[in-house]
Amino acid sequence: MSLRLLRPSDYKRMPWKNGGGMTTELAVHPSADAYDWRISIADIESDGPFSTFDGYDRHIALLEGIGMELRFDDAEPVRLERRLQFYKFAGEQRAEGVLISGKVRDFNVICRREAVNADVLHRPLVGPMVFFRDATWFIYLADGKAEARAGDEIRALEAGSSLVLPAGADERRIVLNGGGDLVLVKFTPAQA
Repeated sequence: MSLRLLRPSDYKRMPWKNGGGMTTELAVHPSADAYDWRISIADIESDGPFSTFDGYDRHIALLEGIGMELRFDDAEPVRLERRLQFYKFAGEQRAEGVLISGKVRDFNVICRREAVNADVLHRPLVGPMVFFRDATWFIYLADGKAEARAGDEIRALEAGSSLVLPAGADERRIVLNGGGDLVLVKFTPAQA
């Protein structure tokens, strides 16, 4: 199967690494114990420190809510106010989240720096979009409806669903068609 569909019922709810809140893990590779990449949605209900992840890079964006300011020990603060506008920072960097007005949900991509690079994009889906197997793709449908097709294989996506398209020798292109908002994450091996 070249199209791995994940629905919200497949996601795993868990406490943050530092115990300060809850997160919903959408996907992790290769395993939760020792991962190269992990994608999650965190619920932030009060101001507080972020968990640190030594050796990892983080990409974060506002998914729901008014916004949040990220405050760092050694860098200028960053305001996350625009939905799905991603900000990248080093996982070992100490950060605190300060809510602007009420709780928020944020979208997170964490990748082990020595293993993979992640290109994280927010794109509208307004018709067909083609993906090739030269990289591993993670696709999150933030809202709308879509259908993914690889040859005779078809998967329907509703808002909140995800697709994992692993890199490989499979020559078939994958076509995603529909309408809505996407988060696209392209994982490629880190350069030695």
